[in-house]
Amino acid sequence: MVMRLDQILPSLPSSELDGDPGTEIDSLAFDNRKVKPGALFFCIRGLDSDGHEYAPAAVEAGAVALVCERPLGLGVPEVIVPDSRAAMAPAAAAFNGFPTAEMKIAGITGTNGKTTTAFLLHDILEYAGIHSGLMGTVKQLVGGEEEAVERTTPEAIDLQAAFRRMEEAGDEACVMEVSSHAMSMHRADAIEFDVAVFTNLTQDHLDFHEDMEEYFAAKRLLFASGPAASVVNVDDPYGQRLAAEFDVITYSAEGNAADYTASEVQFDASAANFLVESEHGDLIVRTALPGRFNVANALAALAAAISLGVDPEDAVAALAGAARVPGRFEPIDEGQDFAVLVDYAHTPDSVENALRAARDLGEGRLIAIVGAGGDRDRAKRPLMGAAASQLADIAIVTSDNPRSEDPDLIIEDVLAGIEDRASVEVEPDRSLAIKLAVDMAEAGDTIVIAGKGHEQGQEFEGGRKIPFDDREVARGHLRDRAGVS
Repeated sequence: MVMRLDQILPSLPSSELDGDPGTEIDSLAFDNRKVKPGALFFCIRGLDSDGHEYAPAAVEAGAVALVCERPLGLGVPEVIVPDSRAAMAPAAAAFNGFPTAEMKIAGITGTNGKTTTAFLLHDILEYAGIHSGLMGTVKQLVGGEEEAVERTTPEAIDLQAAFRRMEEAGDEACVMEVSSHAMSMHRADAIEFDVAVFTNLTQDHLDFHEDMEEYFAAKRLLFASGPAASVVNVDDPYGQRLAAEFDVITYSAEGNAADYTASEVQFDASAANFLVESEHGDLIVRTALPGRFNVANALAALAAAISLGVDPEDAVAALAGAARVPGRFEPIDEGQDFAVLVDYAHTPDSVENALRAARDLGEGRLIAIVGAGGDRDRAKRPLMGAAASQLADIAIVTSDNPRSEDPDLIIEDVLAGIEDRASVEVEPDRSLAIKLAVDMAEAGDTIVIAGKGHEQGQEFEGGRKIPFDDREVARGHLRDRAGVS
């Protein structure tokens, strides 16, 4: 695609152009290593580097124009803006022909539940005949084809290009997870959201946000952006704040007054059954996702789908047939007489939710494997340890993704939240920790392997990453125990 610079400029009303407005642009870039001849290069200031310093390299690589915050005098047109990062999204939307104006866009934000809610809503839309893309932590779908995922919400240039590819591939909608990082860093600007969903807010990402109030303010931006509809969990105090400020559709899995309220909730080992009281009448819902937190996720998807025009009965039928989400309370079955569940729980609240849900499923002991990631919010580590030790009969503390930190020191942070260590085991080697749990399990017990979920690698210092999938590691140890090769 080729577009003149003066066709992009209207999307940047606070800009000043120094150079030829007729300059032809055929790509956008913010990384000088990815610049192609004909590119418009955005000089982005980061935490550790400043893109203005890489502008000469970008021009040498073929950039024909720059978006920058100060004059650089490099012999190509310069679009001077107050914030180069904030300029990326509207410019990318314009360059790609404003694709979200032609599609139904659902944005889902919150600490926990984003991925499951996104998968459920995607399944509902597909069931209703609305071909949909998907963007999130586990995978990205464009025209039904899976693409690699680098982050929960891509950078604006990549995001708008993906929307364009979805539209060209026949997708009529897109369901996307929207992270607080994305909102804070303007990645999700210039998107015309048809529905925004808030799941909950609990402690996480305080390595990036100064405090919970700043974290909430980032989430709030999605609802302040003016989506056509907003769906909010009023069981959550931050959701209650959103409901008090904005015109929203509410839901509750805890029996609170809401537009969609779950009651008569029942669980078995493979499903949840509940009644939804709504303005559309009483809806009887069954999902293959046990746990009250998944009741909340199903309610969010149901309310969002209906707000997008899906018939309530179709939405209910789709939920009944929706597949499990990879790495989200995922059962691992090798014929053993005890349960093994792999879950992405990596916050205090999600660990608590997973363990409470697991407790509802069995009558034997509950064995929890828990760790914490390095180079992330340290304050949540002892809280995760406390949740595991208080709710499980046996807690095994291990390594997660240590990244640049010493795994043993991370484990000490987790242990700091545990008062009584009588039923606590420590095994830094994650594979051996899973083996320990499998070997000690008895008939009727339940093992929850928390932290990594769908991830297929373990990250160490210097960016080193080794193949590691909790699900496959658990399967291997289960087979070894059973004597099956």
